[in-house]
Amino acid sequence: MSASPNSEKLNWQKLVAPYSQPDAWRSVWQVVNTLVPYFALWAAMFWSLNISYWLTLLLSIPAAGFMVRAFIIFHDCCHGSFFKSRNANEILGVILGIITLTPFYYWRHDHAIHHATAGNLDKRGVGDVPTLTVQEYLAAPWWKRTGYRILRNPLFLFTVGSTFVFLISHRLWIPGTGRREKINVLYTNFVQLAIVITLGQWLGYAAFFKVFLPIAVLASSAGVWLFYVQHQFETVYWAPKEQWSFFKAGLQGSSFYKLPAILQWFSGNIGFHHIHHLSPKIPNYFLQKCYKANPELQIRPMTLFASLKSTSLHLYDETAGKLVGYGILKQYRSQSGN
Repeated sequence: MSASPNSEKLNWQKLVAPYSQPDAWRSVWQVVNTLVPYFALWAAMFWSLNISYWLTLLLSIPAAGFMVRAFIIFHDCCHGSFFKSRNANEILGVILGIITLTPFYYWRHDHAIHHATAGNLDKRGVGDVPTLTVQEYLAAPWWKRTGYRILRNPLFLFTVGSTFVFLISHRLWIPGTGRREKINVLYTNFVQLAIVITLGQWLGYAAFFKVFLPIAVLASSAGVWLFYVQHQFETVYWAPKEQWSFFKAGLQGSSFYKLPAILQWFSGNIGFHHIHHLSPKIPNYFLQKCYKANPELQIRPMTLFASLKSTSLHLYDETAGKLVGYGILKQYRSQSGN
């Protein structure tokens, strides 16, 4: 997943600049072709409750796909890349934040930190998947190691963990959060609660949760999975603060996740994540165009099948410069005589 030897000498800012101007009509059309079928599927799921709940669950799969696609648009709004107008990005972002269970200003703040620190060993902890180095893991007390193993277990991370993030964690804020971000969390929660009460009173609370929960759980799982594989692979780039490079963090610390066409569409081209990290101002619908036009940015792709290996990689080995599984611990312990 590494770049060419001389790639850091490239004027990569010049390469990505032509794709950093959003097209208003394409943006509007993307909103339409995402939200119209999304809400139509909600209606179809309510209707299907009178036929078979298995049909409802089946319809929840494409509905979750459209929710993920809506989140990608929300994500572009957070970067100010979906429209030229800052106000347009913020208004749409706030609306989509309500739909995708994510407070706009709060998440935008944390995500900006993620982009500024991705791959920096000395600045982990905000907007990323918790990752310990081998030595940190070995030095940690048993309870911390146990918690880490549970958190990183795919059976937990992409089910309970992902659902917790979107349904619970996004309803709260951490100490030190700014006033605007706190207010954003509160009014996002208020509007979402108002929607739940309105639909619950109109259609029935049982019916609402039978429709809402499968969509939320599936979309949350898919969203966390996408975020995970974008920065969790064997040759991922990590470096201490003094040696950290923004360019390498983008091109080597972010994957090119090559998905089948239909999954690429639902995930809004976010698989071209290495280009997104180099230039967050590129709207999602121009990422593939930028990739194809610039051979210098065409890194080795990660396929859907190959990405499954990432679930067995949990620790960063600073000596080897790669992400490794827990099996490496036996080797380190034998070397230290423990």
